[in-house]
Amino acid sequence: LQPGEVFLVHGGSGGIGTAAIQLGSAVGATVAVTAGSADKLDRCRQLGATILINYHTDAFDEVVRNATGGHGADVILDGIGANYPSRNLAALAASGRLLVIGLQGGRRAELDLGALLSKRAAIIATTLRWRSVAEKATTVAAVREHVWPLLESGDVRPVVDRVMPITEVAEAHRVVEVGEHVGKVVLTMPPRDVPG
Repeated sequence: LQPGEVFLVHGGSGGIGTAAIQLGSAVGATVAVTAGSADKLDRCRQLGATILINYHTDAFDEVVRNATGGHGADVILDGIGANYPSRNLAALAASGRLLVIGLQGGRRAELDLGALLSKRAAIIATTLRWRSVAEKATTVAAVREHVWPLLESGDVRPVVDRVMPITEVAEAHRVVEVGEHVGKVVLTMPPRDVPG
């Protein structure tokens, strides 16, 4: 992601989304987000998003194209997967990059390869799972170099919706599943008695 590019973040109010908004803003990108309510979109705006899309009522591909004068998104961060491929492609700018990091909407989808070719676009699918220790170490080093200074300066900060004891794990899962949170829901272990 480069300064001046348009960055579309699906699920902007989630833990990854709230971090992505801040990172995109920090590098000087225009950040567009999808979220499911006006309150969540307002929280995304407070974190730096400027193009706000309610996925229940708005066609995100049309909103992004209209808001960018037809340019579209240079980078799309997609944790949804199968529900969005054709609309992601419609929202993508020429030479854009679609980064698939999750499959909340399913694994299988149909994609118009002709449209992909005409945009000279790239689809990148990635996860930290199933990577070697060396690859994970390279990722950690890049985070240390590029992201950690933004955390230290306060330009990027973790967004924690609530902290719950591990004994309430079922309730924590319910909160996340129904989308009652913005940012992360953190579970804590009870303090252990340490012999004196």
